[in-house]
Amino acid sequence: MMKTITLNDDGLANESGNITVYHYDLQTGEYIGSSEEFLMQGIGIPDHSTFLAPPPVEKGIVAIYRDGSWHILVDHRGEIVYSTINGSEIYIFDIGDYPKDTTFLKPATKYDTWDVQKWITDANAQKAASIKDAELKKEVLIKEANEKTQAWQTQLLLGIISDEDKDSLITWMKYVQAVQAVDPQTAPSIIWPVKPV
Repeated sequence: MMKTITLNDDGLANESGNITVYHYDLQTGEYIGSSEEFLMQGIGIPDHSTFLAPPPVEKGIVAIYRDGSWHILVDHRGEIVYSTINGSEIYIFDIGDYPKDTTFLKPATKYDTWDVQKWITDANAQKAASIKDAELKKEVLIKEANEKTQAWQTQLLLGIISDEDKDSLITWMKYVQAVQAVDPQTAPSIIWPVKPV
Protein backbone atom coordinates (compact mmCIF):
# COMPACT_ATOMS: atom_id res chain seq x y z
CA MET A 1 0.00 0.00 0.00
CA MET A 2 1.34 3.39 -1.08
CA LYS A 3 1.98 5.99 1.59
CA THR A 4 -0.45 8.93 1.89
CA ILE A 5 1.37 12.21 1.64
CA THR A 6 0.81 15.91 2.31
CA LEU A 7 1.82 19.06 0.48
CA ASN A 8 4.12 21.81 1.68
CA ASP A 9 3.27 25.51 1.72
CA ASP A 10 4.21 25.77 -1.96
CA GLY A 11 1.70 23.04 -2.87
CA LEU A 12 4.38 20.44 -3.64
CA ALA A 13 4.64 16.88 -2.29
CA ASN A 14 6.88 16.61 0.79
CA GLU A 15 7.70 13.08 -0.30
CA SER A 16 6.60 10.57 -2.94
CA GLY A 17 3.25 8.90 -2.38
CA ASN A 18 -0.53 9.09 -2.89
CA ILE A 19 -2.90 11.95 -2.24
CA THR A 20 -6.62 12.38 -2.84
CA VAL A 21 -7.39 15.37 -5.02
CA TYR A 22 -10.75 16.97 -5.75
CA HIS A 23 -11.34 18.23 -9.29
CA TYR A 24 -13.42 21.24 -10.31
CA ASP A 25 -14.64 22.62 -13.63
CA LEU A 26 -12.34 25.25 -15.13
CA GLN A 27 -15.20 27.59 -16.09
CA THR A 28 -17.67 27.23 -13.23
CA GLY A 29 -15.51 25.91 -10.39
CA GLU A 30 -18.10 23.15 -9.86
CA TYR A 31 -16.90 19.99 -8.13
CA ILE A 32 -16.70 17.18 -10.70
CA GLY A 33 -15.06 14.30 -8.84
CA SER A 34 -12.01 13.06 -7.00
CA SER A 35 -9.09 10.78 -7.73
CA GLU A 36 -6.08 9.23 -6.04
CA GLU A 37 -2.91 10.70 -7.50
CA PHE A 38 0.65 9.46 -7.11
CA LEU A 39 3.04 12.38 -6.74
CA MET A 40 6.79 12.27 -6.78
CA GLN A 41 8.49 14.40 -4.16
CA GLY A 42 8.50 18.07 -5.22
CA ILE A 43 5.59 17.67 -7.67
CA GLY A 44 2.23 19.44 -7.27
CA ILE A 45 -1.31 18.21 -7.85
CA PRO A 46 -3.00 18.46 -11.30
CA ASP A 47 -4.45 21.74 -12.53
CA HIS A 48 -8.06 22.53 -11.60
CA SER A 49 -7.93 20.41 -8.47
CA THR A 50 -7.37 20.86 -4.75
CA PHE A 51 -6.48 18.68 -1.80
CA LEU A 52 -9.36 20.26 0.17
CA ALA A 53 -12.44 18.02 0.25
CA PRO A 54 -15.67 19.71 -0.82
CA PRO A 55 -18.55 19.91 1.66
CA PRO A 56 -21.38 17.39 1.22
CA VAL A 57 -24.24 18.63 -0.95
CA GLU A 58 -27.85 17.67 -1.61
CA LYS A 59 -30.01 17.92 -4.72
CA GLY A 60 -30.34 21.54 -5.83
CA ILE A 61 -27.01 22.52 -4.24
CA VAL A 62 -23.49 22.45 -5.71
CA ALA A 63 -20.00 22.93 -4.34
CA ILE A 64 -17.94 25.56 -6.18
CA TYR A 65 -14.20 26.06 -5.71
CA ARG A 66 -13.22 29.73 -5.80
CA ASP A 67 -10.46 31.81 -4.30
CA GLY A 68 -8.84 28.86 -2.54
CA SER A 69 -11.93 27.42 -0.82
CA TRP A 70 -15.23 25.66 -1.45
CA HIS A 71 -18.51 27.57 -1.54
CA ILE A 72 -22.06 26.24 -1.54
CA LEU A 73 -24.43 27.62 -4.21
CA VAL A 74 -27.98 26.79 -5.20
CA ASP A 75 -28.39 24.97 -8.50
CA HIS A 76 -31.57 25.56 -10.51
CA ARG A 77 -30.15 24.38 -13.85
CA GLY A 78 -32.78 22.67 -15.97
CA GLU A 79 -35.68 24.52 -14.35
CA ILE A 80 -38.03 26.87 -16.19
CA VAL A 81 -39.15 30.24 -14.85
CA TYR A 82 -41.03 33.13 -16.42
CA SER A 83 -40.02 36.76 -16.84
CA THR A 84 -42.25 39.10 -14.84
CA ILE A 85 -41.32 41.81 -17.36
CA ASN A 86 -42.73 40.18 -20.51
CA GLY A 87 -43.92 36.68 -19.52
CA SER A 88 -41.33 34.91 -21.64
CA GLU A 89 -40.12 31.44 -20.68
CA ILE A 90 -36.57 31.27 -19.33
CA TYR A 91 -34.63 28.00 -19.18
CA ILE A 92 -31.97 28.14 -16.47
CA PHE A 93 -28.49 27.15 -17.60
CA ASP A 94 -26.33 28.71 -14.89
CA ILE A 95 -25.56 27.88 -11.27
CA GLY A 96 -26.85 30.34 -8.70
CA ASP A 97 -30.03 32.08 -7.67
CA TYR A 98 -33.00 32.51 -9.96
CA PRO A 99 -32.62 35.36 -12.44
CA LYS A 100 -33.99 38.71 -11.31
CA ASP A 101 -37.61 39.50 -12.20
CA THR A 102 -38.74 35.89 -12.64
CA THR A 103 -41.45 33.65 -11.20
CA PHE A 104 -42.39 29.96 -11.28
CA LEU A 105 -45.94 30.95 -12.23
CA LYS A 106 -46.67 30.60 -15.94
CA PRO A 107 -48.79 33.36 -17.46
CA ALA A 108 -52.18 32.11 -18.68
CA THR A 109 -52.18 34.29 -21.81
CA LYS A 110 -49.79 36.49 -23.74
CA TYR A 111 -51.81 39.44 -22.44
CA ASP A 112 -50.92 38.80 -18.79
CA THR A 113 -48.97 41.35 -16.76
CA TRP A 114 -47.25 40.70 -13.45
CA ASP A 115 -48.83 42.26 -10.38
CA VAL A 116 -46.29 41.66 -7.58
CA GLN A 117 -47.59 38.16 -6.68
CA LYS A 118 -49.66 36.96 -9.63
CA TRP A 119 -50.42 37.35 -13.32
CA ILE A 120 -53.40 39.52 -14.30
CA THR A 121 -54.86 39.26 -17.79
CA ASP A 122 -55.32 42.56 -19.60
CA ALA A 123 -58.87 41.86 -20.80
CA ASN A 124 -58.96 44.93 -23.06
CA ALA A 125 -55.78 43.97 -24.89
CA GLN A 126 -56.95 40.36 -25.16
CA LYS A 127 -60.33 41.45 -26.58
CA ALA A 128 -58.70 43.85 -29.05
CA ALA A 129 -56.38 41.08 -30.27
CA SER A 130 -59.33 38.66 -30.65
CA ILE A 131 -61.21 41.24 -32.74
CA LYS A 132 -58.17 41.88 -34.92
CA ASP A 133 -57.67 38.13 -35.43
CA ALA A 134 -61.37 37.72 -36.34
CA GLU A 135 -61.19 40.58 -38.86
CA LEU A 136 -58.16 39.01 -40.49
CA LYS A 137 -59.76 35.55 -40.56
CA LYS A 138 -62.91 37.00 -42.13
CA GLU A 139 -60.86 38.63 -44.90
CA VAL A 140 -58.93 35.42 -45.56
CA LEU A 141 -62.06 33.25 -45.72
CA ILE A 142 -63.80 35.62 -48.15
CA LYS A 143 -60.68 35.83 -50.32
CA GLU A 144 -60.40 32.02 -50.43
CA ALA A 145 -64.08 31.71 -51.38
CA ASN A 146 -63.75 34.35 -54.11
CA GLU A 147 -60.79 32.53 -55.59
CA LYS A 148 -62.74 29.27 -55.50
CA THR A 149 -65.82 30.77 -57.22
CA GLN A 150 -64.17 33.15 -59.69
CA ALA A 151 -64.29 30.79 -62.69
CA TRP A 152 -67.90 29.79 -61.94
CA GLN A 153 -68.98 33.45 -61.74
CA THR A 154 -67.40 34.12 -65.15
CA GLN A 155 -69.11 31.05 -66.60
CA LEU A 156 -72.44 32.21 -65.12
CA LEU A 157 -72.08 35.65 -66.75
CA LEU A 158 -71.32 34.04 -70.09
CA GLY A 159 -74.22 31.61 -69.70
CA ILE A 160 -71.99 28.55 -70.04
CA ILE A 161 -72.03 27.23 -66.45
CA SER A 162 -73.12 23.63 -65.82
CA ASP A 163 -75.99 22.90 -63.45
CA GLU A 164 -73.60 21.15 -61.06
CA ASP A 165 -71.19 24.10 -60.98
CA LYS A 166 -74.12 26.51 -60.60
CA ASP A 167 -75.29 24.58 -57.50
CA SER A 168 -71.72 24.71 -56.13
CA LEU A 169 -71.56 28.45 -56.82
CA ILE A 170 -74.83 29.03 -54.98
CA THR A 171 -73.56 26.97 -52.00
CA TRP A 172 -70.30 28.92 -51.89
CA MET A 173 -72.01 32.29 -52.25
CA LYS A 174 -74.32 31.47 -49.33
CA TYR A 175 -71.17 30.60 -47.37
CA VAL A 176 -69.64 33.99 -48.31
CA GLN A 177 -72.82 35.74 -47.14
CA ALA A 178 -72.62 33.88 -43.82
CA VAL A 179 -68.96 34.88 -43.39
CA GLN A 180 -69.76 38.50 -44.27
CA ALA A 181 -72.46 38.47 -41.60
CA VAL A 182 -69.94 37.57 -38.89
CA ASP A 183 -69.35 40.47 -36.49
CA PRO A 184 -65.65 40.51 -35.43
CA GLN A 185 -66.67 42.54 -32.35
CA THR A 186 -68.18 39.36 -30.89
CA ALA A 187 -64.78 37.63 -30.84
CA PRO A 188 -63.60 35.36 -29.35
CA SER A 189 -67.01 33.65 -29.13
CA ILE A 190 -67.55 33.49 -32.91
CA ILE A 191 -68.90 30.31 -34.48
CA TRP A 192 -67.58 30.44 -38.03
CA PRO A 193 -69.70 29.12 -40.91
CA VAL A 194 -68.71 25.68 -42.17
CA LYS A 195 -66.79 25.88 -45.44
CA PRO A 196 -68.37 23.91 -48.31
CA VAL A 197 -66.56 20.81 -49.47
